[in-house]
Order: sequence, then C-alpha cells, then structure tokens
Amino acid sequence: MNRTVSTEQESKRWIPSDATKIYNLPFNDLLYRAQTVHRANFDPNAVQMSRLLSIKTGGCAEDCGYCSQSAHYPTGLKASKLMQVEKVIAEARKAKEGGATRYCMGAAWRSPKDRDMGAIVAMVRGVKALGMETCMTLGMLSPNQSATLADAGLDYYNHNIDTSERFYSEIITTRTFADRLETLSNVRDAGIKVCAGGILGMGETADDRISMLVTLANLPSPPESVPINMLIPIPGSKLADAAPVDPIEFVRTIALARILMPQSHVRLSAGRTEMTDEMQALCFFAGANSIFVGDTLLTTDNPGEDHDAGLFRRLGLKPMALEPNT
Repeated sequence: MNRTVSTEQESKRWIPSDATKIYNLPFNDLLYRAQTVHRANFDPNAVQMSRLLSIKTGGCAEDCGYCSQSAHYPTGLKASKLMQVEKVIAEARKAKEGGATRYCMGAAWRSPKDRDMGAIVAMVRGVKALGMETCMTLGMLSPNQSATLADAGLDYYNHNIDTSERFYSEIITTRTFADRLETLSNVRDAGIKVCAGGILGMGETADDRISMLVTLANLPSPPESVPINMLIPIPGSKLADAAPVDPIEFVRTIALARILMPQSHVRLSAGRTEMTDEMQALCFFAGANSIFVGDTLLTTDNPGEDHDAGLFRRLGLKPMALEPNT
C-alpha cells in the first residue's frame, strides 16, 4: 500500500521526556494513539512474514550476556562452520513456499572475515534470485564490507543496539554502544536498509527502554525494521536467571516504537513462545506488524507455522505482500 507520512513523523528529534510522557499514558490512550499512527502508515491487518536462518552458529567472541552463542558462557551450544551456499538457498526456497517474503541470515561473528565474504555475497544473490528480500546479521561491518554487501544487492542489515547506552555495559563489554552505531552508519552510508532494535527483560528500567527507542528514532534515518525481542533466558548465560518482563510494559514498548517510528516495520521477534495469544494480539494492536515464522530463531524456539496460522485466522490478520521494486 502507499504509505502517507503521519503527523507523528515530521522528521522531528524526539527528546526522552516527551517519549516518557507517551510511554506513561493511560494504557487505552497509548494504544489508541499507537493504532491511529499505525493506520496512517500501514494496512492494520497485514503482518510481514520473515524467516531467520543461522548460517554459522556458536563460538562468538563477544560476551553478550543474553546470547547462547557466546564463547564466554557454558551454554552447551557447539560451534559450527559457515553453511554451504547451496544449503542456504535451498532453505530460503522452502521459506518462500511457506509464505515468507524476507529471508534473514545470521552468523555468530564479531565481524565477518574477508575470506567469508565471497560465500556471503553468493548467499545474498541466490536468495535475491528467488524474489525475496534479503537481510544479514554478521556483527560489526566496515565501510568496505558494507559496500560489498550493497553491491551484492543486500536489502537489509540487522544490527541491534540491544538496550540504552546507560545500561549497555551491564550486558556487553567486548564492544561499545558507539561500535553498534558506527556499524549502522556504515550500512546506511552504503545504501542498505537498516534493521535495528533491542531486547526487553535483561534487567533494564523503563527509562532504558525509552532511551533505546529514542536513540533509534533519532538516527539520521530511523531503521526500516525495528525488532523488539523478549529475553529468552539461556541456561549458562549471564542472564540465565533474569526476571521476565511485565507483559503490559512490553506492549507499552511496542506502542512507543510505533509512535516514534511511524513508517518502520515493528517486529515482534524472539520470545513469542512465552507470550499468550492475547499478549501477541495486544502487540499487533499496538503497532507490531512483522514476525519471524518457523520453528526456530537462530538457536531458540519459535511458535510453529500452524500456531501462527491459527492465530492469524482468529485475529483476521493476513501476510503482508512483498512491496514492488524491493
């Protein structure tokens, strides 16, 4: 559909105090405002279907406290080599047959090595040839690596900022918040669309969640996709015993993301297996309009496609069609 620029857009810079006032609105007022913004920019009953594949699992040098793939924690996950290009394309073909329009490929790296770029480029081109949008998440990228992926036709690059700048060092010490922003800048400068969001339930405050979204909204161009993840505590990881995030607070965060970034796809990402159907329905009403389909997300569980199809039928939702010229 042709999206119009909402009055919420106005290319304004958000300040934390204004975002906090919105976040703390009475719940019904917050959802009404978010749904109004959503309807001004998207079909309110269409949800983008993406598929995520781990193309290189485990053994990551980063110490992200939430991650099963970090070599710093005894999570029991065995490291693997980079998948063969033909296998990745075969999996993408199956994903397309299952209704996915975007294919996301993730490798557990601090950053890709030059020797791996040839295979990565071949994966991008192969998936593009199937008529799908492509997305990669490979860790930090240099300007040259970003340009190489852009030349291959990569549509999106995912690099989450995870949380607020204040709380960031409590979760990760092997790279900085500024490192994250630098990769987003390199990707954007290369002409690749940005996918960047965060994780809720890591011990952060509501102010941290608001700050994270304000940071994303105030980038020179807000991310085209904003994944909001609910932490899945991984045994052996730093955050194995983290307390679950309050469901209403999670929905408030989805609503604020929609209001601050009206034209972005807000993706309900990891943690959906721990959400009730009713919680997911509230998230969709609050402005979430993208999900990952399939039984797994990298190394964690995801609701099966049968469950998602049943939920969509009950809610009257439909898969979002691939936009022309993508």
